[in-house]
Amino acid sequence: MYGLIGKMTAVEGQRDALAAILLTGLRDMPGNLSYIVAVAPEDPNALWITEVWTDAEAHKASLSLPSVQDAIGRGRPLIAGLERIAETAPLGGVGLPK
Repeated sequence: MYGLIGKMTAVEGQRDALAAILLTGLRDMPGNLSYIVAVAPEDPNALWITEVWTDAEAHKASLSLPSVQDAIGRGRPLIAGLERIAETAPLGGVGLPK
């Protein structure tokens, strides 16, 4: 498995709008096992995104999907910053295949 943890900072006051775009753009992504969008309680503009994929190739392929491209296009103006915190190799967990 392949995992990513990222922090996205929205333009001031646009966190909820950005989160809504991310949540609608993640449907039907082959190879995606988990995609979590979470607010950061200590920062009113930050979102944490945690992803688990079957492999890195599935993640890379997802970036060309029409739904993902649409979400990127709609979300880009609302993004003030993006940090890739970590790439991981998930071993398993609730909801993930053994």
